[in-house]
Amino acid sequence: MLAIIRCRIVCLPGCYPKNLKIKICRTIILSVVLYGCETWSLTLGEERKLRVFENKVLRRIFGPRRDEVTGDWRRLHNEELDDLSCSPNIVRVIKWRRMRWAGHVVHMGEERGAYRVLVGKPEGKRLRGRPRRRWVDNIRTDLQEVGCGYMDWIGLAQDRDRWWVLVSAVMNLRVL
Repeated sequence: MLAIIRCRIVCLPGCYPKNLKIKICRTIILSVVLYGCETWSLTLGEERKLRVFENKVLRRIFGPRRDEVTGDWRRLHNEELDDLSCSPNIVRVIKWRRMRWAGHVVHMGEERGAYRVLVGKPEGKRLRGRPRRRWVDNIRTDLQEVGCGYMDWIGLAQDRDRWWVLVSAVMNLRVL
């Protein structure tokens, strides 16, 4: 994932309209970057790196702006990029896909491997130090952002209608 983020960004030349460039970015670049993101357990640092990558692509698409006061050219601020792109940021898309996948896994039968991994408990001794960030921990933090962090999320996901309300609420959050 990080190798993709560090790659050189190649954008279309200036002769194409900006809305076409954004559509190409969303369909081609982000589909490659977000491949398999449903199963990632992201840390805050990795989320920040993904946002930096997305802002770098959007800055290449929209280009610099002329300041009204001084007349100098300047880079666009992150808030301006969010307003111009008019689409959810990359972190919200990852959280939305992760919540969708969590609901799907909960509805699987007990004989399926993904469900057994979700509810299973590993045996043996834990390594020294702080435990690593798990996928379930990310689901719980996503639910805390919506306001349902202390509920049994597996039981909550059994009710499809309530779960889809939560999934859409995660998508509509403003995340930095």
